[in-house]
Amino acid sequence: MTRECFISYVESTQKALRRFLTALCCGNAGLADDIAQETYVKAYLSCEGLSDESKFKAWLFRIGYTTFINHKRSERIFAEYDEIPEVKSSDEADSSFRYQALYSALNMLPPKERTSVLLFYMEGYSIKEIAVIEDVSQEAVKQHLSRGRNHLRGLLSNN
Repeated sequence: MTRECFISYVESTQKALRRFLTALCCGNAGLADDIAQETYVKAYLSCEGLSDESKFKAWLFRIGYTTFINHKRSERIFAEYDEIPEVKSSDEADSSFRYQALYSALNMLPPKERTSVLLFYMEGYSIKEIAVIEDVSQEAVKQHLSRGRNHLRGLLSNN
């Protein structure tokens, strides 16, 4: 794959990848941007291994998902209550809180369910494509979607 071709693919997938990662990160756009950047670096370094360029987007999402999972595994939060900074709010509603109930509900889903729901409903991937991205069977994806919908329904009806 040429450098120009890779740049073209990046430009065509950037919004979708960032949207997917922002949802996986439950609205934390800064973290999603960091993971997206790391994803593109990893993709660029291993793009010679991609045999079918028509599957670039699914391949990239797989790298992004794996990068997110690896980040979550290594994440350790240690802070004393007194060390937590105070959050100041402005008088105007911040548009980033518009989907806070959804992000909160998504955050409560198990990772496989959350990923399946986001890829299917937000990104429009087929069950077969999601199975490849998550490296699971199509039946497992169907179960994740079913359970994810049920969990979201219960979580969002409480709000």
